[in-house]
Amino acid sequence: MYLKSLQVKQFKSYAEAQFDFISNINCIVGENGIGKTNLLDAIHFLSMTKSARSIADPLCIQHGEEFFMIQGNFVYQKNEASKLPASETQVTCAYQRGQKKSFLRDQKAYPRLADHIGQFPVVLMDPYDTDLIREGSEDRRRFFDGMMAQMDRGFLDNLLRYNRIVQQRNSLLKQFAERGSIDRIQLESYHEPMVHLGEKIAQARVDFLLKYLPNFQLHYAKLSDDREQVNIQMDNTFPLGDLDASLRKAEAQDLAAQRSTLGIHKDDFIFEINGFPLKKFGSQGQQKSFVVALKLAQFDTLAQEHPRKPLLLLDDIFDKLDDRRIQRLVQMMAEDHFGQVFITDARPERTKSLLKNLAGEINYISL
Repeated sequence: MYLKSLQVKQFKSYAEAQFDFISNINCIVGENGIGKTNLLDAIHFLSMTKSARSIADPLCIQHGEEFFMIQGNFVYQKNEASKLPASETQVTCAYQRGQKKSFLRDQKAYPRLADHIGQFPVVLMDPYDTDLIREGSEDRRRFFDGMMAQMDRGFLDNLLRYNRIVQQRNSLLKQFAERGSIDRIQLESYHEPMVHLGEKIAQARVDFLLKYLPNFQLHYAKLSDDREQVNIQMDNTFPLGDLDASLRKAEAQDLAAQRSTLGIHKDDFIFEINGFPLKKFGSQGQQKSFVVALKLAQFDTLAQEHPRKPLLLLDDIFDKLDDRRIQRLVQMMAEDHFGQVFITDARPERTKSLLKNLAGEINYISL
């Protein structure tokens, strides 16, 4: 699968623009601040129905305008292994202030935006990836849940339902505090679905890590010359299989805090190096290797689950990675490990030097 062409209108810095891509490596070059990252974000938006930066949709509209539109033509190349034929499909995203965002595939609207997730898998590697280590548990949950959502529609549906239940339960807890009384029947109505969905999601995360970890540890070993051992563990706020009792035990705390203090929305993924927390004991180089391995393992895990490889977006990484990690990525490109790749760089001469020995066509787009 590859993105053949892209049109944007009033999206971030683009008043109107059209781009044509090739199925291999596309290098987007130009000065800083000219729109390279915004172009990659448009591709991400078309695949995941949202900005990679967690920016609200209204903020993606060009200043002074009332709507934005992104349209892309995806080509499915013939896949001998899965016996899938070649085909082409058009995806259109439109959003107007104050209205519901729409996604269309070949001019037919999706009943739900969630139905689009996973149809055109994508992996983004950018300078903000180290936030996965430095920032809080929400960033790590978003990374792993987003990956799982591209692979498993059932997981995404359960996660969306669970999040709605928690939101409604939190609203109810605040109402109890405001009126000074508690309706146990109302509170109980959220208990069973929260437990049922929470247990499913927690088990799905554990099962997913078993598949993901070998890919991750393999990539880290290659990036670090196998000098240290790395691991990822779940840190649950409740014992697996015991959410019912744990949630009831936490009820008094929830009423006092006016929010749900326990559940899969509070769980974390713990990054470890040689048995210690990476955030505290990992060097800058080790942390960079860790996040690069996370993203490469994301690519491999998605590729194993889909009949076609994800799009790979590499945003300004040559400025942030050292020679060892850059050469690892270039080596993987030379081995045809990836499918369609998009690379942004403010220094085109550097990109050309790094990629000069690669076989096949390279498409340079100068902004």
